[in-house]
Order: sequence, then C-alpha cells, then structure tokens
Amino acid sequence: MKAIVYHGAGDRRWEEVPDPKVQDSTDAIVRVDAVTICGTDLHILKGDVPAVTEGRILGHEAVGTVTEVGSSVSTVQPGDRVLVSCITSCGRCRYCREGMYSQCQGGGGWLLGHLIDGTQAEYVRVPFADTSTHPVPEGVSDEETLMLADILPTGYEIGVRYGEVSPGDTVVVVGAGPIGLAAILGATLYSPARIIAVDLADSRLEAAKRFGADVVLNPERDDVAARVRELTEGLGADVAMEAVGIPATFEQCAEIIRPGGRVANLGVHGTPATLHLETLWIKNVTIRTGLVNTFVTPELLKLLEMGRLDVSRFITHRFRMAEFEEAYDVFAAAEESGALKVVLTP
Repeated sequence: MKAIVYHGAGDRRWEEVPDPKVQDSTDAIVRVDAVTICGTDLHILKGDVPAVTEGRILGHEAVGTVTEVGSSVSTVQPGDRVLVSCITSCGRCRYCREGMYSQCQGGGGWLLGHLIDGTQAEYVRVPFADTSTHPVPEGVSDEETLMLADILPTGYEIGVRYGEVSPGDTVVVVGAGPIGLAAILGATLYSPARIIAVDLADSRLEAAKRFGADVVLNPERDDVAARVRELTEGLGADVAMEAVGIPATFEQCAEIIRPGGRVANLGVHGTPATLHLETLWIKNVTIRTGLVNTFVTPELLKLLEMGRLDVSRFITHRFRMAEFEEAYDVFAAAEESGALKVVLTP
C-alpha cells in the first residue's frame, strides 16, 4: 500500500510501505475511505514532537471500513463503517475508567501517527478496536464523520467543556484555524453572550463569523486587550481559548481573562511560554490544558446524526490520496489557500 511517511523535520513522502497486519487480538485493520491532515501533523513536520521517529506513517484521523479483526474484538466486524478516534483507549486502566483516555496506561493514548503508524495511508491498524472506533451513523457521510475524529472533540472538550462556557459568557478564541473554529462552533451550543475571534488572517476571521463569532479582531489592526475590556465593561473575558500553540497567543489569553475567568489551552506548544503568576495569582484565574480524551465523541455523533451540528463547512479542499503531497502544501499555506480542512479519499 501507499502512505505518507515521515523522514525527519520537513520531509514527508507518499511512498510504498508494507500493508498493516493484525498484531494483537484486540486489533482491527481498517481500509481508509476518508482521511485528513491536522495542524498537529504540521507541528510534527517542524520537529516539535520528537517522539515521532523517522519512518513513521503520519495521521490520526480517519473514517473507513473494517476489513479484518483480531480474535478478541467483539463490537466491530468486517464490513462495518467506523470513525477511527485520534485517541486509542484500552478501556480498562484507571485513566480510561475516568474518561481520561489520552493518558491511557494500558497501551493506548495518542498512538496513531505518533508512536505507531497512522491513518494517512490506504489501510491502518487500529489497536483496541472495540473502544477506539465508533460506528458511523446511518445517513451521515464519511466526510462529516471525519470532522469528529479530532478537531470537533478537541474544540468542544478542551475548549468549551474545560473552559466551562456558560450562557451569557464572553468567550474569546485566539486562533481561528480548524481547532479554533471547532471551539467557536461548540461554544454556540451554550448560548454565550458573545464570541470574539482573534486571528492574523482575515480569511480565517471571515470563516469565524460563519461559524458563530460575533466580533472579529486582527492584532495587526486592533488592540485586542483594549477591545475585550471595552466589550466587557472593563472586566475581561469570562473564557479565553488558546488555539494556536505559540507563546504569544497563550500570554495574550492570560492578559485578557477577567478575575475568576477560565483559560483553556487547545494549542500544541513546541516552545516554552511565560506564565505571569505575578499578575495572575491574585485574579483567581483557572488555567486548563489537555490532550483531547474524546469522551465527548458519542455526544457529538448524536448531534451530527440528528442534524444539530453542521460540520460540512470545515471542508474547503478535496483531493485523491495520490495527491497527498499537494494536499499538504495547500493545508500548510492556509493563509494563501484559505484551507480549513482538506479531505482525501481513494
């Protein structure tokens, strides 16, 4: 089969690799019917994730058809359409029992495209298939379901749930890429008073409006902290979500949060950021970080099935798998291409 293989910082290739095989009795082999590229893949290609070693197949998001299962798999069978979760769960360890699947001690966590070969391939081996895949609802397309492999659970769980968004809140989302837009979309489910999106790219700010932002700010033109204070009677944001993964945007969230407010960090950080405890300690600010656990995925699938969640607007570009190299170039140049999520199919 062919796959996108990591060969060190800045080097990824669509090349021939061996087909995956069942290695453990809990495995499933899934034919990939739809796959996408994540901002985390770009971080890997920058060298920000040293655990990803040369020769690794990238990718952790896919929808596909089960072709083979191990002897212990009981809830999926060949022919089933499944969503492959970005997080793998053994389902038995302490953390899995608490719903913190990203910290699985039984051999799971963020494996695909990280510690084992991932989904940007024609086939993928999925460990712990019973607890790491979800059936695709009838009448829901592969493309729509694919948006629930990572970005929607991340935006909703780490942004909205961890940020404790409540009706009447002022929510500021710094970074209007796919994860930030997912957080905006998720926040609208909780009826905040206003959602403010912050980004340097006007194309992404326009997208933020379509996803539910009431106010958009560009730091190159706007004094973000002053505008947030102006809109909140001088208090600051109730919830500030960091959705970029660089020090400046995290520090901006800490600057604009009100006393008693919540900062939710969604971004993947590759370099240290300064935590200004000298000003934050006295403000009763809560800061939460996290790798997505995907415990919200069943809830989001139900909303998708019932037509309460419009995720099709995330998809801006479509490619065949043979065009993976071009797809990466388009996704990486999002400011010029306007790419949000790219979808690749066989």
